Amino acid sequence: MNIALIAHDKKKDDMINFSIAYSHILNSHQLFATGTTGKLISEAAGLNIHRFQSGPLGGDQQIGAMIANNKMDMVIFFRDPLTAQPHEPDVSALMRLCDVYQIPLATNIAASEIFLHGLERGDLEWREILKERQQKEGNH
Repeated sequence: MNIALIAHDKKKDDMINFSIAYSHILNSHQLFATGTTGKLISEAAGLNIHRFQSGPLGGDQQIGAMIANNKMDMVIFFRDPLTAQPHEPDVSALMRLCDVYQIPLATNIAASEIFLHGLERGDLEWREILKERQQKEGNH
């Protein structure tokens, strides 16, 4: 599965610790991240991550494009709800796209842990079935 990992500045340490703790699950999937977050996770957890631009420079929109093209299966986005973000419209657009395209979105550690335990159990296999169905419909 394709998983996006995003964290606002004050949540980057949480994302690093989360990625280290769950590296045994994450390393079986294709990981994508916004710039600095991806670099920090890769260095700390040793995970292979495709890095996009930083969020304020368009990384959120690059991940949003993957969602709109059915190329992202899950988004883990540790948001900082207490600090104003200069690129808040991009953050809102990314979250809206997750809702439009039925992409699981976790915005805190508690939900992210549930998602990864479910991923490990196979609870998200419906994403693969959905993608196969959409590919067949698109090819006709």
